[in-house]
Amino acid sequence: MISLQPYNSFQVKSHCDSLTQITSVQQLEELCRLTNDDVHILGGGSNSLFVNNPGAVWLIDIKHVEVVKEREEYQLVRFGAGEEWHDVVKYAVANNLGGIENLALIPGKTGAGPIQNIGAYGVELKDVLQSVSVVERSTGNRLEYHASACAFGYRNSKFKQEWKGKYIIDSIVLKLTKADYHTVNTSYGAIRKQIGKQDAVTIQDVFDAVVSIRSSKLPDPKVIGNGGSFFKNPIVNLDVYHQLISAFPEAPSYQVDEEHKKIPAGWLIDQAGWKGKTIGNVGCYEKQALVIINTGDATGQEVLEFSAMVQESVADTFGILLEREINVV
Repeated sequence: MISLQPYNSFQVKSHCDSLTQITSVQQLEELCRLTNDDVHILGGGSNSLFVNNPGAVWLIDIKHVEVVKEREEYQLVRFGAGEEWHDVVKYAVANNLGGIENLALIPGKTGAGPIQNIGAYGVELKDVLQSVSVVERSTGNRLEYHASACAFGYRNSKFKQEWKGKYIIDSIVLKLTKADYHTVNTSYGAIRKQIGKQDAVTIQDVFDAVVSIRSSKLPDPKVIGNGGSFFKNPIVNLDVYHQLISAFPEAPSYQVDEEHKKIPAGWLIDQAGWKGKTIGNVGCYEKQALVIINTGDATGQEVLEFSAMVQESVADTFGILLEREINVV
């Protein structure tokens, strides 16, 4: 039995029968061809809550960075699935390449990005993703899908739906815009407030602002076990939105389209009385209610049960059911 506690950011105790570190595409292809047994694919473990003990685990640690095309306005850069996502963002910023500076300090490995279509502060991965390279689990064949084939939505993709378990991501290609041709996204109020009334805002400025904001309100998983945002921000139709506003006029919201609004899940959880609340070894972080934390020696089951209580409370208070962003294993 091998402990998985070092491999999940919740720091919950879990075990597996075998753990195989995969460091190359060739190794991944060969393993897929050699075994049809069920395996759990693990990257950084930042979006996984271990409730059960998986049998065999493959740890994706494929690392490489390669410029595959360069034009006057942009570069196409391939990143291995095992690269830390924040290191990818730092690489882009250091090379004056824009597009992902708003996604700084999102925990986890790069290969998990397309699965979740990670996003923050007005930017989603799909905005810059060119293609995804995968190895087919049943055959070991390597395929490349253009981003348009992946059906990206809000924290969603084919990799979470019909492609789940079918493919293992080995790398992604990002289209990163050179600074002279890039327009930074400062649409979120928190970024504008952090930067102030500066005239010329650079990629580095936005990166620094996001790092400062996230560092101030989100716990470091190396210090306090957590998986980042536990729930998705619910998207509701206008009927539900108007009902919410009539009862809670101060409720914040963001326009999604003409018929839908996005409500911050953290606000709903906070208003339901869970911010800073702890039960046993689990709680909602005192600075950001959307983050559920392991306050001591929690099990995955304890975290899951706590999250269910939060869901039920928000549903009773607002009539809105929160959907987990975390993957329960």
